[in-house]
Amino acid sequence: MEGTLLGIDIGGTNINIGRIKNGTIEQETFRAVDKKHSQEKILSLLFEAIDALNDSSVIAIGIGVPGTVDQLTGIIYDIQNIPVWKEIALKKILENKYSLPVSINNDANCFALGEKIFGKGKNYKNFIALSIGTGIGAGIIIDNKLYNGHLCGAGEIGMLPYKEGIIEDYAGSFFFSNKHNTTVKEFSEKATAGDENALQLFNDFGVHVGAAVKAVLYLFSPDAIIIGGSISKAYPLFQKSVEHALQSFAYQKQIQNLKIEISNQSGVALLGAASLCLQNP
Repeated sequence: MEGTLLGIDIGGTNINIGRIKNGTIEQETFRAVDKKHSQEKILSLLFEAIDALNDSSVIAIGIGVPGTVDQLTGIIYDIQNIPVWKEIALKKILENKYSLPVSINNDANCFALGEKIFGKGKNYKNFIALSIGTGIGAGIIIDNKLYNGHLCGAGEIGMLPYKEGIIEDYAGSFFFSNKHNTTVKEFSEKATAGDENALQLFNDFGVHVGAAVKAVLYLFSPDAIIIGGSISKAYPLFQKSVEHALQSFAYQKQIQNLKIEISNQSGVALLGAASLCLQNP
């Protein structure tokens, strides 16, 4: 990467921004967001975070958002978990305010792009980057290229019907907060300390993540699945139940050499978002 870029990851609970030069995150900042915030409030938090890192050396801004977006116009049509953001022309707003080129894509796609360029995705021609955090989404790399789909909507695995709702209800942090009135952090600490109830909860969670992984396998049959997102750090707590779930996958020969890896690239979503600035839309 030549020049300094800003990589921005807009999530369901935080806006995270990294100042990036030569593929290295030099400085980071974040702002907490709430789904109850108004559109104007969230924009003001975004401006505030950008202002903290922006200077004359920055040449472009790349942004990942958890929703559907038109890459060419930079209009965001829906953001999961931030319901007030409907059809917002974020690219135009930021380009007018900062006089810098802005590129926008789905956050899971940014994760996949970051893994392909900087992380474990370098080793695979075809892989799925599965991001497990507030929700669950997938970025798709086919023949070494990012596949976006219409309005960057490919890979929304969390929206598939599952049990009494959708996969995202069971294979993201909602499983802990909405269904068990707890947080991933709280129960991961208890599970690590050997608490049997917490261990069982993560076992149940792994069953649901396994269902999501099987859906990915049936749809794409990738060489590898690279798991990232905030909950990926707790993977050892639910790994066995994911692997057990895969025993019922119909085509065992197909997954005989499948690799499931955990992302270890720090700031990969920010790096991927910044990398959008170097891609052709």
